[in-house]
Amino acid sequence: MSMHTLHLIIVFALVATVFTAFLREWASPDLVALSAMGVLLVTGILSADETLAVFSNSAPVVIGCMFVLSAGLERTGAIDSLAHVFMRLAGKNEWRALLALALLIVPLSAMVNHLPVVVVFVPVILALARNTDLKASRLLIPLSFFSILGGTCTLIGMKTNLLVNGIAHRRGLPQFGMFEITPLGLIYAAVGVAYLLIFARKLLPYRESLAALIGGGMPRLFLTQAVISNTSPLLGKTIAETPLARLREAKIIDVVRDGERIGTPLDRLRFAAGDQLLLETPVAGVKGIKEMPGVLFQSEAELGVATTSEHEAVLMEGILGSRSTFLGKTLRDLNFRKQYGVHILAVHRQGENLREHFEDVELDFGDTLLVQGPAEGIHRLMQERDFLSLTEPTQRAFRRHKAPLAIVASGSVIVLGAFHVLPIAALALIAAVFIVVTRCLDIEEARGAVEWRILYMILGMLALGTAMEKTGAAHLIASGLTGAVGRFGPAVTLSVTYLVATLLTELISNNAVAVLLTPIAFEIAATMGVDARPFAVAIMFGCAASFATPIGHQTNTYVFGAGGYRFSDFPKIGAPLNILLWIVASILIPIFWPFVPKP
Repeated sequence: MSMHTLHLIIVFALVATVFTAFLREWASPDLVALSAMGVLLVTGILSADETLAVFSNSAPVVIGCMFVLSAGLERTGAIDSLAHVFMRLAGKNEWRALLALALLIVPLSAMVNHLPVVVVFVPVILALARNTDLKASRLLIPLSFFSILGGTCTLIGMKTNLLVNGIAHRRGLPQFGMFEITPLGLIYAAVGVAYLLIFARKLLPYRESLAALIGGGMPRLFLTQAVISNTSPLLGKTIAETPLARLREAKIIDVVRDGERIGTPLDRLRFAAGDQLLLETPVAGVKGIKEMPGVLFQSEAELGVATTSEHEAVLMEGILGSRSTFLGKTLRDLNFRKQYGVHILAVHRQGENLREHFEDVELDFGDTLLVQGPAEGIHRLMQERDFLSLTEPTQRAFRRHKAPLAIVASGSVIVLGAFHVLPIAALALIAAVFIVVTRCLDIEEARGAVEWRILYMILGMLALGTAMEKTGAAHLIASGLTGAVGRFGPAVTLSVTYLVATLLTELISNNAVAVLLTPIAFEIAATMGVDARPFAVAIMFGCAASFATPIGHQTNTYVFGAGGYRFSDFPKIGAPLNILLWIVASILIPIFWPFVPKP
């Protein structure tokens, strides 16, 4: 076996392993991607110079700077001001609220990173739902979808657009202009907005959002754990003989004793000290349990502390953002009781309760925490970066007098980039420095605004993409695809390329999909003897079109946790939209970017 063949086998095995690791969540995506880079370097598939060349790609630089620019707009209250405009425009009519969202979110997401936009608007929508008859679940999915559609309208609107553009430039293709994809993006967005305005009433679910848990209605249930103390008056009694039987809100669904589930039927079980109760309860039921003597919540029992007195107790729900300092840590490690004087009573993840021993589960983006404690402790907790209250809109002191500077900085990148005054990377870097120098953000806030894990993942995947090109793996995949559908012409092949991109994006990070598929798309174009530009656009738009699952885009994941959705809610409204936009892209991309044969 030749060394080239061995390297080819290693690359294919590595690609399969990386995709599987992403799907099965064996480790964080950035660790997986950087590990792949390390394997490529150790095996000699990439030399040290080739590996370091990955860091010269301009796309990660632009993406990092755009994080800072978006944070500048958020911290100075520029985005928050638009959120208040939405409150005035929305009124009490659902269709009017959807239209107001579309008119604000689509253009805003074309100019800035769309995740901060969604983060700012989520509590505003929840507040609107509390004060009107509107359901937040009817607005939060459209909020995410509108932000994605807006991101397709400019080169800087999506990280994947910048990645594809960077790879294209490295291969010698002319860079895309700032507004080159705008005509197609506007049509794309218009179709998506029209679809949601027409079909939202039929396809969007009526769910109780987490904001409704405090306010009444049909509350969603939490799973939480409590412990029978050594001095509890419940000792030796059955459920029917205790006040637990009179709690309508709470239900005991399991009991664990000495680390094992008790086989005795619950109605005949007599409580013993240390029994762990698994309770199903709405937020309203927590108070009744806390008032019961001798019953402690898990964290209180383990720490040996008394419960928070009822006169000072506050119940709050918060959702973890993508830059939260809590990500990757367990509740046991964080010790909320010691740090903030509060208890974590329950954790929701992707529409489900984390069951037993959730204190040992690593927290992840989009997790929703039910927190109880004194108001002062809750306030300290809310000061942590990217921990958003869902109980009420976060009150934060914005640097509003700096908002014009942040707007000028972001606008300059767009305007000057459109006229090619400087490369976009240079403009974005200058603007990011300007944001810090003018104190729109301090240096710590700017550093914290950058989602380093995304950048690390991108760099690792760029190395894997380079290896696919160098070993010929990309060419082999492209040859197989063109052999299967190439006889139907470049238009059908492009349509299939788009479809593959959008399907993979529903399963793993769209950034990873863009980096891996772009070299393959260029090889397809080379094999067919046509211009690679339409295939690059197909990757851009295919990687943006993630509407059928809550995991393809961060914004989908975020509203999934906040809106009380089920997984099935996304494909119900998102899958038809995916198909519709696939048809639109398949027809229009060859019109805007013809398959001009290579000279």
